[in-house]
Amino acid sequence: MNRIGLIAVSGLMALLVTTSMLFVVDQRNFAVVYALGEIKEVIAEPGLKFKLPPPLQNVIFIDRRTQTLDSPETRPVFTAEKQSLVIDWLVKWRITEPRQFIRNTGVDLRNAEARLSPIVQAALNEEVTKRTVRAMLSTERDKVMQGVMQRLSDDAKNFGIEIVDVRIKRVDFASTITESVYRRMESERKRVANELRSEGAADGEKIRADADRQREVILADAYREAQKVKGEGDAKASAIYAESFGRDPQFAQFYRSLEAYRASFRSKSDVLVVDPSSEFFRVMRSGGVGGK
Repeated sequence: MNRIGLIAVSGLMALLVTTSMLFVVDQRNFAVVYALGEIKEVIAEPGLKFKLPPPLQNVIFIDRRTQTLDSPETRPVFTAEKQSLVIDWLVKWRITEPRQFIRNTGVDLRNAEARLSPIVQAALNEEVTKRTVRAMLSTERDKVMQGVMQRLSDDAKNFGIEIVDVRIKRVDFASTITESVYRRMESERKRVANELRSEGAADGEKIRADADRQREVILADAYREAQKVKGEGDAKASAIYAESFGRDPQFAQFYRSLEAYRASFRSKSDVLVVDPSSEFFRVMRSGGVGGK
């Protein structure tokens, strides 16, 4: 191998060694430098850093951003009245002490979450068992979250992490209780509906009875008024008839006879058997008004 080749190989090896000794720390990560399996240094400041080449020193990176731990499964939690509730929660956390974190859980964040999850659930159970269903569903949810966060603070320090926030996403009854609650609500709504129907039917009967009474009163008043008007009209007609007939009695007798004939012979098919010499035909025999 000539001199140029040796120089090229030496330069390449030097570049490789130099590359293995340099690394970049991102602001989103911690850089943990290991020296023969032990933690030599934890670097939090971002930028270009230097270390010894492998196998003397190695570097791993741990996410320093805020992580979210969701409740892994739905478990019933009992309240002060021994009612079963299903509560979904989440916890925001982040690494603050990388050395402590690695000693307790290793470098895999999932290991930390697997150990943290039952601790959160236990703290939540302790807070819920002190409260009623009504308090959990409405008034004291914030207090429960604050209590869980306070209980987690000491345990979190042992893991080398910080609890940023605790949130309850959903509070609901267990499936068996939910069904009974729905049935109770349904029966209650039906009871209210039946009461409203009964009240409506009673009001309807009352309104109809009142309307019938008013109709009868109106009809009676109208009939009485009609009879009064009819009586007054008949009285006036009778007075007019009396006055007219008083002026000419023979005409009045003739008019009454014609009215009698009209009433008797209303149809062409009517048959009346009467003696022609009877008083009924006296007007016809006399030939009109004033006849004998």
